[in-house]
This record gives sequence, C-alpha cells and structure tokens, in this order.
Amino acid sequence: MKIAFSPPDITQDEINEVVDTLKSGWITTGPKTKLFEKQLANYCRTTKAAALNSATACMEMTLRLLGIGRGDEVITSAYTYSASASVIAHVGAKVSLVDSAKDSYHIDIDSLAEAITDKTKAVIPVDIAGVMCDYKSIFAAVESKKHLFQAANDLQDAFGRAIVIADAAHSLGAAYGSEVSGEAADFTAFSFHAVKNLTTAEGGAVTWREIDGIDSEGMYKQFMLLSLHGQSKDAFAKAKPGMWDYDIVAPHYKCNMTDMAAALGIAQLRRYAGILAKRRKIIEKYDELLSELNVSCLKHYTEKYTSSGHLYLVRLTEQDEDFRNNVIEGMAAFGVSTNVHYKPLPMHTAYKKLGFDIKDFPNAFEMYKNEISLPLHTLLSDAEVEYVYECFKKVLSGV
Repeated sequence: MKIAFSPPDITQDEINEVVDTLKSGWITTGPKTKLFEKQLANYCRTTKAAALNSATACMEMTLRLLGIGRGDEVITSAYTYSASASVIAHVGAKVSLVDSAKDSYHIDIDSLAEAITDKTKAVIPVDIAGVMCDYKSIFAAVESKKHLFQAANDLQDAFGRAIVIADAAHSLGAAYGSEVSGEAADFTAFSFHAVKNLTTAEGGAVTWREIDGIDSEGMYKQFMLLSLHGQSKDAFAKAKPGMWDYDIVAPHYKCNMTDMAAALGIAQLRRYAGILAKRRKIIEKYDELLSELNVSCLKHYTEKYTSSGHLYLVRLTEQDEDFRNNVIEGMAAFGVSTNVHYKPLPMHTAYKKLGFDIKDFPNAFEMYKNEISLPLHTLLSDAEVEYVYECFKKVLSGV
C-alpha cells in the first residue's frame, strides 16, 4: 500500500460549488466569500469573520489592526511552525518565545506569565493537532500582569492587557469546556491550507470576540482595508453600476480570499460534521491499536475538551531523534508517509539568528525529539489504518 500523509478530501460537492463559481463570472472576492464569512462566524459563535488568503495573513493583519509594531513585544510558543512567530517579526515587534509545559505540546502558562513585560502587547498561544489551549488559564496569566500593560492606542486601551490571539490553524471545530475554537480568544486565526481539516486550497479566516466600546462591523471593515491595499471598496462593491470610484485610505497589503477559494470552503463546511466524525473514528481506532505499544499518544477527547482531530501525534517512549528518524525511514520503506510536528523554532537558523537557543527550551525539545505524526485524514479506510499500525509495530520492533 501507499499511504499519503494528508491529501485533501474533495468530493463532487466541492467540484459543483467551484464550477458554479466559474460559471457565475465572479471568481475573486465577492458573494461566495461574503457567504463563507457569514457561515464561518455562525459556526464559531461570533458576530463576524474575515476571510483572507492564509492564517499567516490573519495573524499579521490582526497585529497591524491592533497597532503593534516596533518597540513592542509579542509572546508565542517555541513549539510551533514558523508562521506563529514570523508575523511578529513582519510588523517589527520583538519575538518572545516561551517553552511548552512539561510533557505538553502547549505553551507553559506559568512561563508565559513570567515572560510578560511592560512592552508585551499580545500573546499568540498555539492550538496543537486539533486540541485547543486552556484559554481561561491564558487569560488569567495576562490579567495577572495587566498592571504592566501600556496601551498605545484606543483599541489596545479597550483591552487594558496583553491581547490573546489564538493560532488556531489546527483547531476549527474543537471545543474546550463550553467554548468552541473561534470564540475562546480575543482573536482567532484559522488555516484552510490544503492539508487542513477544512480546505480552501490556500486560505484562512480570523474571528474575534465582542469588545466593549468597539464596533465589530468597523473592525471587519478595517480587516478588509488591510487585506486589499487600503482600498475603500472591494471589486465586488465597485462592480455595481455607477460605483467605480474609490479611495486608498492607507498603503496597505494584498491578502484577500477569492470566491474560488470560498466556494471550496462553503462545500467543506457543509460536510464538516461528517469530516470531524470520520477523524474521530480513525483516532479512536489508532488509540485502540497503539495501546499495546510502548508509545504515548496525544489525547484528543477528554472530559475537558474535544479535538478537531487534525494530527495524530505519537511519542516514542524513552527514545531519541536518531531512533525516531529511523522509524520514519522504516515507515517510508513500507509506503507509509509520516511527519514530525514540530521542530521547535529555536532549532531553526532564522530563530538562532534572533538569539534563541534550544537549550533554553528543554520541554519543547523533549516533546520534539521522539515525536512522529502518523497519517490522519478522511480518505483512510479501516484497512489502511490497520496497515499503518502493522507497519509501525514492525518498524518499532526492528529498529
């Protein structure tokens, strides 16, 4: 067998929606994008959602909307992909990395609180593999340091503390306690990249909670300005008879979502309950099969939280990088694609150049050194899941 790691799940429903868009004559930002935003906001229990071309753009435009830049600091996790931190550098702020908690993929709450200074304007916790962070504890941490917060504008002043921006690239459809991903943080950025549970090929969206004294519609308009050159009307609005004229209110950026992408998202969102259910079935099958092996698997479903089931993360107990890498090669020999999530940021050249050293992030390194991600996607059959397990078992016994 050949088992892909994470191919997109595209059905005739998605194809029909895209064809409908092509036939409509409107393929850039237009009616389908606006509809997708409304449906997504409803799904996340928020008033508004702004669809852009990536989760990276969503996080960066949120930082820019908040007026965060040079002289400010933003904290994120050392255990994440580069996008969580690169957006901080993009706006000119200082990247501050915090270790993960012991035996956890999530940011350490106590270390987060300690890292907050009078220059900290925001924190970007990272939801991993579909499991949300404990946002109530994160809010408690930022509230404990609110006396240090120095607002630089009215929007920051409305928060009165470091602002919590969730990197929820993995967690659409997840819940922690009574809150779903999208409503738990001040702002939440989702990814709809090709490998994500819900895909628009490339794309993302940002949702936000209601803020006292701040108009959500005005917030949405600011995201639209930021994502389309600061142009006062998008192409859809300009296309109406007699509405050609527009203004450029600021020299902004270009990261809007297209109706082609949104068409995929609309169809995927219609199917999303079934997608999540299939992922849960696969995870529970893996959990059952791997229970007899000397490995530790991330718990996706507990009394506290429900995951979106994005990635199946396994730690090879008491093993090291070399052993893990040999397992990856062994699985490839059987035709099974695996991956690692993640190589901590301080191990990458870009972040070494910023002065980070992995020795200062021992918990993140411990999680990384023996982690392997097994295939998890909705095209997997029961027989393929069992094949992955049998190969994994053989490779572990033979390495």
